[in-house]
Amino acid sequence: MKLKKLAVLTMAAAMTAGALAGCSSGNKTETTAGETTAAVTEASKAEEATTAGEAAAEGKGQIYYLNFKPEVADIWTELAGKYTDETGVPMKVQTAAAGTYEQTLKSEVAKKEPPTLFQINGPIGYKAWAKYCLDLKDSAIYGHLLDKDMAVTEGDGVYGIPYVVEGYGIIYNDAVMQKYFALDGAKAASMEDINNFDTLKAVAEDMQARKDEIGIEGVFASTSFAPGEDWRWQTHLANLPIYYEYKDDNVGDKDAIDFKYSDNFKNIFDLYINNSCTDPKMTGAKNVEDSMAEFALGKVAMVQNGNWGWGQVSGVEGNTVKEEDVKFLPIYTGVSGEEKQGLCIGTENFFSVNSQASEEDQQAALDFLEWLFSSETGKDYVTNKLGFIAPFDTFADNEKPVDPLAKEVDRYMSNPELYSVSWNFTSFPSQTFKDNFGASLLQYAQGGKEWSAVVDEMKADWANEKAMTK
Repeated sequence: MKLKKLAVLTMAAAMTAGALAGCSSGNKTETTAGETTAAVTEASKAEEATTAGEAAAEGKGQIYYLNFKPEVADIWTELAGKYTDETGVPMKVQTAAAGTYEQTLKSEVAKKEPPTLFQINGPIGYKAWAKYCLDLKDSAIYGHLLDKDMAVTEGDGVYGIPYVVEGYGIIYNDAVMQKYFALDGAKAASMEDINNFDTLKAVAEDMQARKDEIGIEGVFASTSFAPGEDWRWQTHLANLPIYYEYKDDNVGDKDAIDFKYSDNFKNIFDLYINNSCTDPKMTGAKNVEDSMAEFALGKVAMVQNGNWGWGQVSGVEGNTVKEEDVKFLPIYTGVSGEEKQGLCIGTENFFSVNSQASEEDQQAALDFLEWLFSSETGKDYVTNKLGFIAPFDTFADNEKPVDPLAKEVDRYMSNPELYSVSWNFTSFPSQTFKDNFGASLLQYAQGGKEWSAVVDEMKADWANEKAMTK
């Protein structure tokens, strides 16, 4: 069983715009084919049951999709309604609250009518859910996959289909940066000068010292550590030292991690928390929405996040950041040769179909995936509302990204002078490991733990959690 290596998708490969990956805060909601409220009345439940029964009688089956992205819950609800309108097949969407997807999935699969379509996050997720993953090697959607090496496989079987390629880095407001570059004594003359950690550090610390001149409250947005909101650090930022360690050792996974690039992680993490609009002691009360709002309102110059964050920026009331000023910078940490480093590009989003569902419901789920990535309506939602960079051959060149961060991901992927940092956090041993690491980072940020203790606990947790998966 493996997640084969992600190949670089060139501009010639027809794709659409990316926006998903990190989970923001949200509550679990259940909606069915156009309903938008979590509370479903008894009358609508009865109507839903009648519709589902009629569809089942006609052999169409029905779809229950368990979504794990609260920030796009309303879009999936609307999409389900569109699909039912076009096909007559009932579709229910339920969204798990941030950080609770595995727990919610465990609960839902035990019910009489479990999800027919759900998500796994790569080979670790497949290990946990193999019993429920239908072999998709003969499915139409797998046939459309541009790079079949991206799929989650075991033996000859295909059990997870990647449905979006994403990228993350440091999002910056170019208008703020140009204001800084115009100051006397600026540590750089342009963004092109910032291509390593030393330069980024010099610029960030100078900007923080001169924040009043620039008109910002801090260089970086809040380092969010509210419950369920630490994934940018314990997963996404942690990916960089793991990527370089794997690269050195020529492996794709390890039972025990050396964390040999821990000082590089500390470099950038310290830069974030010490040059922010928020005191490090207050980071435990901040969530991702706070961070994105701070950026959108022009209070800060930079924020670490992915291309999915554009919707959060553009959707903030009073947004002052112009679309043309929203750009990406790689996450530099002080690694040798990082001048050629690009964005972190990959996926942790894989569709799986419930092998325990009826054949009619399995086929309904497969038909929906074909519709989503092939029909005009489906592709419109994928491109313009969900904002996916979708790795399928069903998208024409004129169906490429239009939002600024998706275009930035495309620009970095297409630059032959740069290498992308692959997503290796799909090999992280467990959610427990990530939660523990996040808690340890928060203690460090607030001054309650030495960095050496963070490193030691991270390495021990990795080994312990990996041993439990054997």
